Parts: sequence; C-alpha cells; structure tokens
Amino acid sequence: MQQAAPATKHVSTRVENGIAHVRLDRPDKLNALTLDTLDDLIRTARWLRRDRTLRAVVIAGEGESFTSGLDIAGVLRTPGRIVRAFVPVPWRGTNTFQEACWAWRRIPVPVIAAVHGHCYGGGVQIALAADLRFATPGSKWSVLEGKWGIIPDMTGIRSLTEVVGIDVAKRLTMTAERISGTEAQRLGLVTELHEDPVRAATDFAESLLSRSPDAIAAAKRLLNGALTRSARRTFARERREQLRLLRLPNTGLLRRAVQTKSTPEFRPRAR
Repeated sequence: MQQAAPATKHVSTRVENGIAHVRLDRPDKLNALTLDTLDDLIRTARWLRRDRTLRAVVIAGEGESFTSGLDIAGVLRTPGRIVRAFVPVPWRGTNTFQEACWAWRRIPVPVIAAVHGHCYGGGVQIALAADLRFATPGSKWSVLEGKWGIIPDMTGIRSLTEVVGIDVAKRLTMTAERISGTEAQRLGLVTELHEDPVRAATDFAESLLSRSPDAIAAAKRLLNGALTRSARRTFARERREQLRLLRLPNTGLLRRAVQTKSTPEFRPRAR
C-alpha cells in the first residue's frame, strides 16, 4: 500500500491509475519558486521514486503559469538558509537548488512537464529535468538568470546542453532572451506543442500503461547519461539491462499478452 504523500507547502500531488499529477501550487505568485518550493519538489520526487507501482509523472503549474522562476526577493530574506541550500550533499553531489531538479531525473518512470504561461529561469531547469516537455504555442520561455548577471545553477547547464546542443545552450544562457513555445520547439527545447499540454501529457502517460514498466525504467536509465558515457560503457550497460529484462516476470507477461492479443496486468516495477 502506498504511503501518504509528504506534507508540502507549494507542491500538490495526487496519484491516479499509476500516474502522479504534480502541481506547482502557488498560483497567486505565478508559482515563483521559494526555498520551501524546492524542498517540496525534493520530498515529492523522493516519495514517488519509492513507489514501484508508479507508471508516469505529469508535472504542471496551477493558475496562469508553469513558474515565473525563483522568487529572488523572498529567497534573499533568509540569507542563512541560502548558504545552507548551496552546500552539496557529498553522496549525491547536488545541493538543494540542484536536487530540486535532478531528483526528477532519478525517478525511474517517464516524467512529462506540461508547460503554459511563464517558464522562466528555474522553471526552465525544472522542465529540463523532465523526460519530455509539452507546451502551449504561446508559452513564454527564458533562461532568465542572465538578466540578473548570474547563470543557471539548478542543473540547467548540463540538461540544456543535452537537450538543445551546446551552441543553442550558449545563446539562450548568454542572452536571456524570451521565446515562445513555438520557437522553443524549433530550437528543441520543447518536445511537442499542444493547446492543452496537461491533457496531452496525461494521454501520453496513459498510452505507456500497456508497456512493461521494467523496460521503460531500463530505457530511462540507459538513455540518461548516454551522451556522457563512453560507447563501450553504454554497450556493457545495454547487455546487462537486456539480460535482466529477459528474466523478469513483466517481460513474460507482455510477451504472452501480445501473443494472445490481451491486455497485460503488470506486476510492480522490479526497481
């Protein structure tokens, strides 16, 4: 039985049919990110990671925006807490700002960001932590840190380079220009455009329910970091994952379902 969701202040979560619906929930402030929000994101991601019945995550924003980015004025009111948030945890290699994004990369199921309205600064970095980004054509994107004379420091440098390539990453980071969802898709920042990205993301998540959760988890593990590993290491990991999948019950269940043209009833994910 799944444990109750962690107590959070600015992030809400409900899980239905194996799909977690996560919402940045500070609509009166355009979901501007506070240190409490970052802590909430970390707690929520860790809680979801432990649920082996989970099949997908859809993360979006309540109200008029995904998020307008870091609430700088609010965060600066607690300088001591900022200092503590900057200190990385040695065994993870991330600090609070970074883990608020990277924790979603650690979840072994597809994470889809559904973006509307503003997606600025830290919001871009949260969206980049998702596996896919569905957005409205009129959504507004900006690696806004450059406007304030700083750089993305919530894992955005790594994720942005992976998603759009180093030249586009440099352009967006150095200029802090604001672009539409349509332009963001052209640059590769957005995966798909939809008038209702939450509905589209949920439909996509539901389409994965007929696929083996173990195979999806293995694919995410392999593809995350594939660009930074050597080819030899990737080939070795492919072999290990495949041999393991061939022995798992869910692989056999799916094979029999395909042969009998029936709907598989999968067991919880192995890991």
